[in-house]
Amino acid sequence: MPPKTATKRKRASRKAKPKTKGLEALDCKLEISAEPLREVVTRVQKQGGAIVGSCRDPLGGSPLAIAVLPVDSIEPTPFQRDLSEAHHKKLAGVIEKTGTYLDPIISVPAPNGGFWTPNGRHRLEAMRRLGAKAITTLIAPNTELAWQILALNTEKAHNLKERSLEVARIYRGLIDEDNSRKETAFAFYLEEAALVTLGFCYEKKPGFAGGAYHPILRRLETFSDEPLRNAVRDHEKRAEMVLDLEEKVADIVKRLKQRGLTSPYLRTFVVARINPLRWIKDEPPAVEDVLKTMRDRATKFNVEKIRPQDLASIAGAPADEE
Repeated sequence: MPPKTATKRKRASRKAKPKTKGLEALDCKLEISAEPLREVVTRVQKQGGAIVGSCRDPLGGSPLAIAVLPVDSIEPTPFQRDLSEAHHKKLAGVIEKTGTYLDPIISVPAPNGGFWTPNGRHRLEAMRRLGAKAITTLIAPNTELAWQILALNTEKAHNLKERSLEVARIYRGLIDEDNSRKETAFAFYLEEAALVTLGFCYEKKPGFAGGAYHPILRRLETFSDEPLRNAVRDHEKRAEMVLDLEEKVADIVKRLKQRGLTSPYLRTFVVARINPLRWIKDEPPAVEDVLKTMRDRATKFNVEKIRPQDLASIAGAPADEE
């Protein structure tokens, strides 16, 4: 592994001066016969769809096609979060009540000859629920947009589990595509190195309480310059260590409850007690060393010394619910 570098805080984007970026409205015109769209037009026609417009993205100038496609020709990207039954049923009810569909989904060419949507799974399912034959879509010829799902998908806020599972699925998809590329090349797609590790944890244990461990991993993990085929092994090793630690923490929580301590913050409390980072202000140890220390402290944890008033300092959302 490369030397650990300090984690940089994300800086909020500064507000740009009005009308200083992108294209003028009239410059966004793009003929449907333009070379960047030819393959998309052919694919839409083969799927039984209709191109109804084309333009350039007003910010970056990328070519875009507007089409109406049969609903069966579009599928969600295989690495998306799981479908929310409540969310798509609610959407279907609203669309049915208005009798109009106004929110096109984003799609990109898929490997199977159809289309993938990285942003629109619930709208697509809502239209299917209503029995719709077709759906409006904004098609981007650039298939790399499919990997940028976390940045694009804004129709429902992601919780930690959803974000982590999506990142893990994207990661495995990137490995299948070309595992020789450096992990750092996909930092934007993956958002946080910690989410890869947490995603692997959730894959093995769906009920995993990742919120208790996220702040620790987020501080310690950074994207590696190693090829994906090597970097994935590091994440898998850390995920095993975290799950092993969670077993010990869960046992401590169980024993605390048996003593009558029933706070929803028990897991957060235990993890905080065994976390050595709270005393480290300078460069922290490697993530593996921290997890080993926490495991050793969990093994020696004495539940008899914990009093109800000790839990008073714990605040925030319970780790199980983040």
